[in-house]
Amino acid sequence: MVFIAFPRQLCCSQDSILLFARVAQALECVPMTSNSDTPSHRRTIRSFVRRAGRLTASQQRALEELWPAYGVAFDSQPIRFDALFGRTAPVVLEIGFGNGETLVQQAAENPDLDFLGIEVHEPGVGHCLLRAKDAGVTNLRLIRHDAIEVLDTMIPAASLSRVNLYFPDPWPKKRHHKRRIVKAAFLETVADRLSAGGSLNVATDWAGYAEHIDAAVSASGRFECAERRVHSGDQPLDRPGTKFERRGLRRGHRIWDWRFIRVDNQPVDLASGEL
Repeated sequence: MVFIAFPRQLCCSQDSILLFARVAQALECVPMTSNSDTPSHRRTIRSFVRRAGRLTASQQRALEELWPAYGVAFDSQPIRFDALFGRTAPVVLEIGFGNGETLVQQAAENPDLDFLGIEVHEPGVGHCLLRAKDAGVTNLRLIRHDAIEVLDTMIPAASLSRVNLYFPDPWPKKRHHKRRIVKAAFLETVADRLSAGGSLNVATDWAGYAEHIDAAVSASGRFECAERRVHSGDQPLDRPGTKFERRGLRRGHRIWDWRFIRVDNQPVDLASGEL
């Protein structure tokens, strides 16, 4: 952690605001440890910012009382989904489920599937727990952690039937594009975690991010686009509406929906004629 002392006379001045902003901008690009030459010590660029949202009393109680039933602690060991859900069924992963609106509805409407949701913001997790209890769903589990780290360490290869990524942060400013979650490494990992024929379903309301997603997925070579829709909120692709979608529509945005299917890029054995 880095501590910077400023003279007291600067703390309430106009110049201090500019100074603080410049220091923060500079620190954003600097490794936060002294051993900066070692990759494991470099500052990670994350696709989210932890917002210190206020927990309501009911959300706090949900985190305390309902988390044992629905929550999964982050671990360095892969999940055994059959043990986690007590059965063998296709598993759907939703990354960044927000307040859980879509996640709980899909779990309730598809009791033959198991659902795993990942979210970092505590108020959203608390709200989702309350929704899950009210809906009485038993085929739902939640992880409160960075989705990239969960994918890397906890999700076994070829274990997911579908991954949902609905309205991820578009990071519209050019200097923040590096924070966008849809990029080559992410797509490679998701493809490896999907079973054969599994799908990646994505939605956004930002035109610039839609262009980025089209280009990134095409360049990855790991997916083919099975369906793509551009609409005004009236043609969601195999999903319920979401809070972020409604917010985008109020701003006059259009909606982009995709269903990408994992492509097997196994080399052909010409001698045997097998893939």
